[in-house]
Amino acid sequence: MDAAVHDEAIQQDKMQASVTRPSPSIGDASARQASELDDIGRRLSEAHPGTKLSVSASGKSIARRRGGALRTARFLLRKVATAGIAAVAVLVSLVTWDRYNAGPWTRNGRVRVQVASVAPQISGQIKELRIVDNQFVHKGDILYVIDPFDFDVALRAHKAALQQKIADLNVKELQSDRRNRLSELSTSVEQKQVYEGNALQAKAAVDAAREQVAQAEVNLQRTEVRSTVNGIVTNVLLREGDYAHQGATNVSIIDTDSYWVDGYFEETKLARLCVGDRVEAKLMGYSAPITGHIATVTRGISVSNAAASTQGLPNVDPVYTWVRLAQRVPVRIAIDDVPAGVPLVSGLTATVTIRNGRGGESGTLLQNVRSELETSFFGLIGKTSARPGCIPSPS
Repeated sequence: MDAAVHDEAIQQDKMQASVTRPSPSIGDASARQASELDDIGRRLSEAHPGTKLSVSASGKSIARRRGGALRTARFLLRKVATAGIAAVAVLVSLVTWDRYNAGPWTRNGRVRVQVASVAPQISGQIKELRIVDNQFVHKGDILYVIDPFDFDVALRAHKAALQQKIADLNVKELQSDRRNRLSELSTSVEQKQVYEGNALQAKAAVDAAREQVAQAEVNLQRTEVRSTVNGIVTNVLLREGDYAHQGATNVSIIDTDSYWVDGYFEETKLARLCVGDRVEAKLMGYSAPITGHIATVTRGISVSNAAASTQGLPNVDPVYTWVRLAQRVPVRIAIDDVPAGVPLVSGLTATVTIRNGRGGESGTLLQNVRSELETSFFGLIGKTSARPGCIPSPS
């Protein structure tokens, strides 16, 4: 009997030790501990009905206190998380507003290029065509040849006329010299003046004939129509046998040395642009951006309200006073570098982003952040943070 009572006492001590041992779990672990404690006590009382088991309530109270502390911690954590998410949402909203409403960028960008319109300076039938569509040509390359027969004949005829006039000049100069050497008894002053005048007229005829020969030589050279720029021939519709009319454009060449990008920026963003600022232009379908710098800012755009209407009166369009659409002003961007694999095609659209700093130079990170915050704040309250001296004054 004493051994049985001793064993029960040892089991009770183990049970109390298991109750008072700190639990590593969180959440509902304290409630499970209290339930397990009740189950252990119930099983011991059923196994030994004659023994009264007294279980201390300290384990249950500790478990309840720990559960309350965990619930309080979880409540505070939820509040802090909610406040943090709200702060992040406000920050993201401000950054997004600054990016889309005040940031110096636009999706309305276009690749532009100069096009050389080639027209013959003489008229004639095309004898030889030396170009095909989308062919690259260098400055001075022959595009097509006009039949030179008529111009060659004209050159030879003018040269023959020149020789005739030179011979006539020689005769009249000799006659004038002979009359000048004679005395006034042999010839009159009037005759001397007449012969001298004839010699001058012959000399003028020779000069005119020389100019005609030079013109005929130039016209013969113009039968070879050449490129005026380095570029790509586009939209070729000519063929051998066509008649080329003087002054009529029949070949267009894209000047590959003249590409630039036009960024159409809203007037509300002009205060954040500076001539010389670094620019990145990203074409649709290509990840690598084209880099350049702001060359000029257009100083005038067309005003539709200035157009005269009926009876010469101005035609003023009605507007909503509470809605004002910002005008877009072209900004010319000179291209500095084109990544490999990115083609320059006139008319392609681009997303243009202005990077502050001339020639890639910028301030420290703190200065950049401060500048962005000031600009965003001024834009938020309806003002602008202009950068003075960026766009030169016309005066």
